[in-house]
Amino acid sequence: MPASPTATPEHIKDVNTRYHDAAAEDYDAKWGIDFGGVGQRQVRLKLVKALGGIEGDQRFGDALEIGSGTGYFSLNLVQLGLIERLTATDISPGMLKRLAATAEALDLEDVTTVTTEAERLPFADESFDLVFGHAVLHHIPDLDRAFAEFRRVLRPGGMIAFAGEPSRYGERLATLPKRTGLLVAPAWRRLVGARTRAVAEADQSHDHSLEGEVDVHAFAPADLRRLLGEAGFEQPRVGGEELLANAWGWGLRTVESSAEPESIPFRWRRFAFSSYIALQKVDTSVLEPHLPAELFYNLLVSARKPA
Repeated sequence: MPASPTATPEHIKDVNTRYHDAAAEDYDAKWGIDFGGVGQRQVRLKLVKALGGIEGDQRFGDALEIGSGTGYFSLNLVQLGLIERLTATDISPGMLKRLAATAEALDLEDVTTVTTEAERLPFADESFDLVFGHAVLHHIPDLDRAFAEFRRVLRPGGMIAFAGEPSRYGERLATLPKRTGLLVAPAWRRLVGARTRAVAEADQSHDHSLEGEVDVHAFAPADLRRLLGEAGFEQPRVGGEELLANAWGWGLRTVESSAEPESIPFRWRRFAFSSYIALQKVDTSVLEPHLPAELFYNLLVSARKPA
C-alpha cells in the first residue's frame, strides 16, 4: 500500500530510512538475493531489457546506482564486468553497510558507498557514464527533481536505466495472488510440513512495521516517458516485464512468509525457484514482446543524455 497522499517528503524519507535500516540485516534472505551465477544472469537480463540490448564488449566506466540497497543489482553487474567503477548510493546507511560487506566478501574493488537522497546528489556535473537502479523510483518523493539530478551528473551520451518499478495495473493485479496465498497458507504449511511463523511482539512495533509506508508511486508508462522528456533525455524506452512469474512469485512469498524459514523444506524451495524461472522464460519469450508494457507488474525505463 502506498504512503498516504498527505505524507510530507520529509516523512517519506524518514520512513524509508528507518524501514530499510531495520530490514538490511535479513534483506537478502527475505528476497532470495543471489550474488552467484543465478543472480548475475537475472540482473544482466534486466539491464539488457531496459537498454534494448548490450553490445558484446559494452562497459560502463563510472556508474552511479540510486537506491542500491544491499547491492543485488550493482554488485552482480560489477562481477559481470559491465561496470568498472561503482558508486553505490542509498538513503539507508544500514543497507550500504551490508553492500560494503558483501563487496568485500566478493573481493570487489572500485566500489564506493555514499549515503544520500536522490534529489540532491553530492557529485560534480558530468561524473558518470551510467545512472541506474532497481526498484527505487517508487520510493522517491520528488521525481522531477531526481531526474534532473540524474541528467546533471551524467556525461554527454551517458545512459539512464531503471528496472523493477511497479506499474499501476500490476500493483492491483498482485493483490490477487497475495490474498490467495493468505487463504491457502495453512493448508500449504501442513502439506510441506512447515511450522507456523511466530509473530513476536517486537515485530509489531519495530521499524519493520513501516513496510506499508515506504512506497510512494506506481507508474503508467506515460508517467515515466514524461519524466524523461521533461528532464531532457532522448531515445526513451519504457517496457514491461514479468506477468505470470510475478503473480506466481507473490503467491510463493505470501505462503512462505507464514512459516518459520528454517522449517521450509529444501525440496519446496527448489520447486518454487524452478517454477518461477520457467514462468519468467514464458514471460520473456512469449508475453513481453507482444503485450503492452502497462499490463506487466514491473516496468523498465532507459534513455540517453544528448551528446
